Amino acid sequence: MKKDEKMRVGLSMRYLGYHIAAWRHPDVPAAGAIDFNHFLAVAKQAEAAKLDMIFFADGIGVRASDEPRGSLARDYKNAELEPLTLLAAIGACTSNIGLVATASTTYNEPFHVARKYASIDHISGGRAGWNVVTSWSQQEAWNFSRDEHMGYEERYERADEFVDVVRKLWDSWEDDAFVRDKASGVYYDESKLHTPHHKGKHFSVRGPLNSARTPQGRPIIVQAGANESGREIAAKNADVVYSNAFDLKAAKEYYDDVKGRMEKYGRTPDQLLIMPGLTPYVAKTRQEAQDKFEQLQDLIDPLAGLAILYSTLGDLSGYDLDGPVPDLGSQRVRSIAANLLKMAERDKLSIRQLYKRMAAGNSGRLLIGTAEDIVDDMQAWFEAGAADGFNICPATLPQGVDDLDQFILPELRRRGLFRTEYEAATLRGNLGLKPLRYGD
Repeated sequence: MKKDEKMRVGLSMRYLGYHIAAWRHPDVPAAGAIDFNHFLAVAKQAEAAKLDMIFFADGIGVRASDEPRGSLARDYKNAELEPLTLLAAIGACTSNIGLVATASTTYNEPFHVARKYASIDHISGGRAGWNVVTSWSQQEAWNFSRDEHMGYEERYERADEFVDVVRKLWDSWEDDAFVRDKASGVYYDESKLHTPHHKGKHFSVRGPLNSARTPQGRPIIVQAGANESGREIAAKNADVVYSNAFDLKAAKEYYDDVKGRMEKYGRTPDQLLIMPGLTPYVAKTRQEAQDKFEQLQDLIDPLAGLAILYSTLGDLSGYDLDGPVPDLGSQRVRSIAANLLKMAERDKLSIRQLYKRMAAGNSGRLLIGTAEDIVDDMQAWFEAGAADGFNICPATLPQGVDDLDQFILPELRRRGLFRTEYEAATLRGNLGLKPLRYGD
């Protein structure tokens, strides 16, 4: 870490927070996931706190299944606003904070994605970012005239070409191509138009993009793949990677691996920021932080909890929730089931205790403690070269931003690890990434 280097901090703000019971918290607006004013208020809080960016993950379908019966009706992740529409609206109402959202390479076309994100970059004055994902769920396939989901290899092969096409479209025009000279009648300089004429295995796209080059040169590219194909796409294209490591050793190995792949693509490690996800439960004292955590744990509906276990352990709805975890012997993924059963036996966990443990981090890393505890951990990862910053996934919104602003950010600033003011007008500038030249 350089002496004056600052940590990058983003805010994931999908739904109402990352705890499965967030919507049941007494201070959370239960209908907030479809309320623009809720998201705008959180975005403005995040901007006032000088965070780098807000981020909306997305899925193009209700991904959950109603197993056991009745669990889906207790899941709040089934109605939300389309994220690009939401970002455009937030972009018009904010001035500095970065605006990042997911768009799938599986069920979109490159021209759609290139045009929409270019428009958001123009609307916001250079603050847009595209999170590149491949769709994976059967439910999404059903929404796009498919009986079966696209295979793994095909999804990632398509994604790699998809990003190439989008980048070519964003480079359709040089920075100063549009001269708009009223006297001569020349609107653009023909020599500065570069039509892609892309022809590949998955796409044939002539172009050019009907948008000028954007304030950032192009929107920021974000990626979250942990598998081999995802790491290659990140090393080749990404400006930011959201990772999901649970311990420092694994985080460091991932960080070094992804950045170590960049050289073969003509890139240097400082052109990519890696930001692991983190869910903090923070308060003045450790006990108060633990109480915040336990309050949410106690709000988990039993059917919602059983749904978490269903895909690995089967239907446990006919068993005593406070009794031992049974081995039904018919699990879909035996290796995962065996690990869970071993953990439950070792720690003497009931069914209820097991689903609470599984729900606690929503598949992500969580920390419970004081501001000093949380920042000690963040700083250790940052200084060890395991993270360039963090993507905060708050348990609840808007309370998670309040806690970030009240506890964590002041402690980061006290240690000289986070900004007090924005440094630039664009997301690229605030992330400390070098300016783009045409063709980069």
